[in-house]
Amino acid sequence: MLRIENLSKRYGDYLVFQGLTHTFTPGCVALCEEDSTGKSSLLNIIAGVITPDSGDVWIDGHSMLHAPTQAKARLAYVPDNCLLFPEMTGRGLLEEVAADKNVALDQATLELAYDLGLEPHLDKRFEQMSTGTRRKVFVTAAALGDPAVVIADGPSNGFDARGRAVLAELFMAWGKDRVVLFASHDPELVRACKASTVDVAALR
Repeated sequence: MLRIENLSKRYGDYLVFQGLTHTFTPGCVALCEEDSTGKSSLLNIIAGVITPDSGDVWIDGHSMLHAPTQAKARLAYVPDNCLLFPEMTGRGLLEEVAADKNVALDQATLELAYDLGLEPHLDKRFEQMSTGTRRKVFVTAAALGDPAVVIADGPSNGFDARGRAVLAELFMAWGKDRVVLFASHDPELVRACKASTVDVAALR
């Protein structure tokens, strides 16, 4: 479902990583090493947000390099920065993602939002929300369109205990038939969703 092939990235003279190649099968995988190891760069490349210096990413058989529209259609992404659209409401983001995926904003998705405690916040603008609330909206949006791969950078940052528990159950459910790849410094989340752990440097 997810394969990275010979990925390399540098910023100026700083080499972030080189020659990363790995195939991910369904399940939860956590990148848990310390900062400055390339976790966010790798996730951004897989999500198609930044371009690698070399290599390619395959999402459910689609090349991010040669067929980015088809690849991104099979992908969901929870970014580190969830204040990308300050004036948009949470409901507005969900409606926009649903339209992009050509699916309805259905009751099951709204129930997930409510389970995460979002019911009183969906009609607020992102600039009015806390960090955790913004992230919960993006996690809810990731449920739309039945993606084959879910990428998340710090998915539980700012979550309360209830939200963390819902997130762990959600990741475990998704991991049964899709790849859930996330970066986290939250060992409780990693344990709760029974994620395997891997270092970026080991993806060779």
